[in-house]
Order: sequence, then structure tokens, then C-alpha cells
Amino acid sequence: MKYYYTNILNNIAFDEVVEKVTEQLKKEGFGVLTQIDIKATLKKKLDVDFYNYQILGACNPSFAHKALLAEDKIGTMLPCNVIVQEREKGAVEVSAVNPIASMQAIENPSLIDIAGEVSEKLRRVIDSL
Repeated sequence: MKYYYTNILNNIAFDEVVEKVTEQLKKEGFGVLTQIDIKATLKKKLDVDFYNYQILGACNPSFAHKALLAEDKIGTMLPCNVIVQEREKGAVEVSAVNPIASMQAIENPSLIDIAGEVSEKLRRVIDSL
């Protein structure tokens, strides 16, 4: 089982893809809690050039609440990360974590259904792009 879902978009600007991903996440009930610009961070901290790469920390509050009630340490795996990267000009790849794969590390059967529902939502986001 892959630990992520992915899709590559061609001939669309990086920033437009970030906006589109954010919109699709909203349609599935997710908000973006964090947005980490890896390119800018690596330039600032290490003075290295890197390609466009952003990590979006997506959270669906109702599913996060259910997961926290089932497992109090689940916050170590929240939010669900979605990455947007442009390794080659004109080809922007969007990938999202597969919650089913990450939940396998936790021995709590009550998380299986929650992870399955979140997984379907994230897969729809990636497939809709």
C-alpha cells in the first residue's frame, strides 16, 4: 500500500495549483491550517536554491475530533499533509498522505473507519485536480 496519493498537472502555474488544491480541500471539508514554503525556508536558513515545494497542513475538524477521541496521541500525525511540488517547469505534482497507511502504525481498531473516510476524501481531492 502506498503512503500517498498523487497527481501531476501540466501547463498550469504553481501558485494556481496551490489555490486549486486549497479549493478542492474546502469542498471535502478541510481547511489549511499551515502552509510551509520549503523553497523559501531553505533559501533563508541554508542559502540553497530549491524548486517550488509547499506543504499544506490540511485538517477536517470533525474527523480530527473523532480521531482525537479515539486516540489521544493521534495529534502526532495531524494535520494531513498535502504537498505541491514543481520539480520540472510546467509539471506540478500534488500528493496527499494516505491516512490508512499511516494509521497501520497505531494499534487502535476504532481508527480504521475514520482513516478510511478521510482517505476517500483526500483521494477525491487528488483525483479532482
